[in-house]
Amino acid sequence: MSACKCEEDSRIHDIKNRIRVVPNFPKPGIMFQDITTLLLDHKAFKNTIDLFIERYKGKNISVVAGIEARGFIFGPPIALAIGAKFIPMRKPRKLPGEVISEEYVLEYGTDCLEMHVGAVEPNERALVVDDLIATGGTLCAAIRLLERVGAEVVECACVIELPELKGRERLNGKPLYILVESY
Repeated sequence: MSACKCEEDSRIHDIKNRIRVVPNFPKPGIMFQDITTLLLDHKAFKNTIDLFIERYKGKNISVVAGIEARGFIFGPPIALAIGAKFIPMRKPRKLPGEVISEEYVLEYGTDCLEMHVGAVEPNERALVVDDLIATGGTLCAAIRLLERVGAEVVECACVIELPELKGRERLNGKPLYILVESY
């Protein structure tokens, strides 16, 4: 299942209506998907979390990996509800102690994700969470990082997908669950 098959669910409509689109931010030509307006509506925010919990409860997921920064908003409540640990995946030099890193390519340059060494054990079942998938570069880096330490990435979960940027295609068949598509 790649997209939420609950489009008829009134919660999806409510969530979509709470996401503000900001033209030309952070630069000209970008239509920024602003989830802060979703967070201001406690019912829509709760519905967002509940939809993910309903999907992942009972799936034997032991790790929820949240991508900095907005994956930190959605990941922890999902992890708590399904009985999994939360692993923050951060930008370089943000985590103290020993880390493992994975570089990825951006439109203009590269970036990097890091997580603590030993945070994930081999054979753990992991869910990767972020607010949005655009080109898929960040999710791919998170998947590679988890798989390098022996985890099984069960699925990626995002609130929003920008299908025209074809990020899903870069996931090499890894399942992606989204609540809202934005064009």
